[in-house]
Amino acid sequence: MAKKQAFQVILYYVTPPSEEQLQGIWDFVLAKYVNEDRTAEDIDFSVEFDESLGGGFILKCGNEVYNWSTRGRLGQFNEKLQEIRKKVSADEDVISILKTTTEEFRLTARFRRSGYVLSVGDGIARVRGLERAEYGEILIFSNGVKGMVQDIRREDCGVILFGKDDEIRVWDEVARTGMRAGVPVGEGLLGRVINALGEPIDGKGEFSAEGFRPVESPAPSITARQPVDTPLETGILSIDSMFPIGRGQRELIIGDRQTGKTSIAIDTIINQKGKGVKCVYVAIGQKASTVAKIAGMLKNSGAMDYTVIISSTASDPAPLQYIAPYSGTSVAEYFMNKGEDVLIVYDDLSKHAVAYRALSLLLERSPGREAYPGDVFYLHSRLLERSASLSDEKGGGSITALPIIETQAGDVSAYIPTNVISITDGQIYLESDLFFLGFRPAVNVGLSVSRVGGAAQTRAMKKAAGSVRIDLAQYREMEVFTQFSSDLDDATKKQLHHGRVLMELLKQPLTHPRPMTDQIMLLTVVNSGAIDEVPVDRAYDFVEFMLKSIRKNDIQIVRSIESSGILNDDDKETLVSRAGDLLVEFMSVRE
Repeated sequence: MAKKQAFQVILYYVTPPSEEQLQGIWDFVLAKYVNEDRTAEDIDFSVEFDESLGGGFILKCGNEVYNWSTRGRLGQFNEKLQEIRKKVSADEDVISILKTTTEEFRLTARFRRSGYVLSVGDGIARVRGLERAEYGEILIFSNGVKGMVQDIRREDCGVILFGKDDEIRVWDEVARTGMRAGVPVGEGLLGRVINALGEPIDGKGEFSAEGFRPVESPAPSITARQPVDTPLETGILSIDSMFPIGRGQRELIIGDRQTGKTSIAIDTIINQKGKGVKCVYVAIGQKASTVAKIAGMLKNSGAMDYTVIISSTASDPAPLQYIAPYSGTSVAEYFMNKGEDVLIVYDDLSKHAVAYRALSLLLERSPGREAYPGDVFYLHSRLLERSASLSDEKGGGSITALPIIETQAGDVSAYIPTNVISITDGQIYLESDLFFLGFRPAVNVGLSVSRVGGAAQTRAMKKAAGSVRIDLAQYREMEVFTQFSSDLDDATKKQLHHGRVLMELLKQPLTHPRPMTDQIMLLTVVNSGAIDEVPVDRAYDFVEFMLKSIRKNDIQIVRSIESSGILNDDDKETLVSRAGDLLVEFMSVRE
């Protein structure tokens, strides 16, 4: 028969306890822990010196800790002060209240059952004594710092800290809250900049919240979804015409550093003005100055009125960067469940994966490919699967996700890019070479794709954009074959010029999204060949002149497209004829 394991009881002290104190503690242990399964002989009682206590005692009985130390009592006193701080109004005499509190607070013996810190460092704490703590539960440390249970083992649990760990010490008490990590949600968040915990960081004070949602929640089931069939207009010609995005879709924006990924996301947010779409921008690992600049751009464009910015900057701890996108999705889900359409941008998930890798390695999880843990795919899949187009029975709301991934030297076959590509419904690949040649947005037509495709386009746009991708592909291929040839026939020269004009018109300055009607009219005119005679360097100026004139003199065509989503044959003929006349006028003025 196996020998019963002794029940360990350790008394930690600075000043050696007296015989009377030892007897009192021993009596407490016997009364508390001797039962049908355990006798006094089964208890292994010992005492150890620990200078860090400052004074008093700490009694450790198995996994339970009773804190009777000076440091513990100071923590209790601090809790008392925090409670008073919440109740005191501005016009009360704070000094007299503090005096009364100090006099009433007695340093009497108070045994307190709680978990305790086993070790702490690098934003990670190992906590023992909380056997019933759950994965994802919020814990509060004695100095007020919050943490979340992220790793559960037989003897202890790993906790990621949402604040600085400088003031957390071994033996500090840790209390359960019974709550999962969550953020406040509501209309009051619109126009605000908050951190990953839902706290305002824009200096505008508190906001009114209408509810509280956990940062992690299950994705909508298949039966709760409906097919994506409504376009989410980005205002970017090269995307809306060739790689349309639908409401409820997940479209990856991928490319090297400084190729315009964030610019596409910002233009898309600005283009939602007046379209009834709420926007959530999640900045992960960005510089605080970059986030402030983006907030300024959105404000100047009038887009902050319907936008929430969740910021976890590079200076924030890795745990905050880890939960930031989940917090942003919870904010978006509040609006989706109300039947509204939401656009959410994750900028970027590469830094999110790096933050999770840091946490996982500190929690001593086994690294795998490229040092990432094995569950890093699940990290992003459970995030992006929460974006959906809900069925009418569920309210008909939607979340459209634009995750951003940064590649290294264009390597789309790396671990994180391939993971997210396999989760999303298409990708917009931005090419460095095109960017440096001045083609912005630098969308690579060959590697970009939308798996929703024409289902998320109006009939007019689908008809107008029909041959754009083929024309561009033919132009790029022909340009390669003819770059060393000087003797070209007229048909080849015409096709090359048409391709160059088309490439020039796909350029767009930042924060200047085009309305869908302008895109349809522009593509219709270009594909007809009516403006092929325009010089390439003047093509953009001519199109701006043409669209302005049509909106002024042929407003009925614009209204017809806006109301019906269709460009009929008569209007098409009128557009092409008008473009030819305007080209003659434009060229004569230029000469």
